[in-house]
Amino acid sequence: MSQLELYILAFFVAFTVSLLSTPLVIKFAKAIGAVDQPDYRKVHKQVMPRMGGIAIIIGTIAGFLIVPVESPYITSIIVGAGIIVIVGLLDDLYTLSAKYKLIGQLLAAGIVVMSGLRIELINLPFDVQIQLGFVLSAILTVLWIVAITNAINLIDGLDGLAAGVSTIALASILAMAILDGQYLVVPIAIILIGSILGFLPFNFNPAKIFMGDTGALFLGYAIAVISVMGLFKSVTVFSLVIPIIILAIPIFDTIFAIVRRILNKKKISEPDKSHLHHCLLEMGFSHRKTVLIIYVVNIFFGVSAIVFSNAALWGSVIIIAVLLLLIELSAELIGLIGNRRKPLINMFRRFVLKRPVRKHSN
Repeated sequence: MSQLELYILAFFVAFTVSLLSTPLVIKFAKAIGAVDQPDYRKVHKQVMPRMGGIAIIIGTIAGFLIVPVESPYITSIIVGAGIIVIVGLLDDLYTLSAKYKLIGQLLAAGIVVMSGLRIELINLPFDVQIQLGFVLSAILTVLWIVAITNAINLIDGLDGLAAGVSTIALASILAMAILDGQYLVVPIAIILIGSILGFLPFNFNPAKIFMGDTGALFLGYAIAVISVMGLFKSVTVFSLVIPIIILAIPIFDTIFAIVRRILNKKKISEPDKSHLHHCLLEMGFSHRKTVLIIYVVNIFFGVSAIVFSNAALWGSVIIIAVLLLLIELSAELIGLIGNRRKPLINMFRRFVLKRPVRKHSN
């Protein structure tokens, strides 16, 4: 059997096992009381079983039985994943505080970093290299893993949203890894995609089960780790931007949430109902249309990352500038920072349209 055939087999095994195990996980979650209660901040109106990430994890394990991954880091990655899964399971059962979840994430990320998997070197233009050193590379890698783990978790607010965004991000990373010859990442991404797609029919609107923190934290951790393995290990300064472009939606949704809460003088960890999906729903889009819109935008960023990776120096600068401008403009139009905080739009009105900007009390 060729390597390609083995990858295809692993994909279908992961997909099938995840698909067949999800109904069993639904019954299990209901039996042990792992359910999500509706409240003012949530979109669903009825009690829903969560912990659906177990099916994704089971599918992933089945896929790796077909294609074992050989890497000096794999044991530490698995141990870290185990910690993340335990944290997710406990949160789905008992709703852990943000502090305890963060401790678990830091522990998992620390284990990965101590195995030697770190962002170690940055190549600047004009043949300038920056060796980060152990401390700086460790801090940067831990921050990346924790940030992406939480970003995927935060965007898990609508049926099928986190699953679809994760699939698109993994597909983009897969394409980049193939183009860059980072073949260690290929089977991992393929198996994860198969596992998520097996779960998605039960999670897409109207959902029969949520992936819960068990699934969202696991997927965030997995995406963060394989992006370090495939795109971050030793990179040019512009290649550092590639995973950020691929994961633009969860990353910038999280950044705008932090900015929004600081401006509103709230705790950063305090949940609100002003995330991207909430804002789109508020604009009148249906549940499904909101999810599909975010899918399309995520695909756009994935394609942009591929184009960016093949662009010349000044082309890369232009792409970054355009994407940042689009992100800020979209955030202001949608209301991610707040309906009345629109610095870019106000600047355009003042200097281009020559119109006075209305002042608001907040």
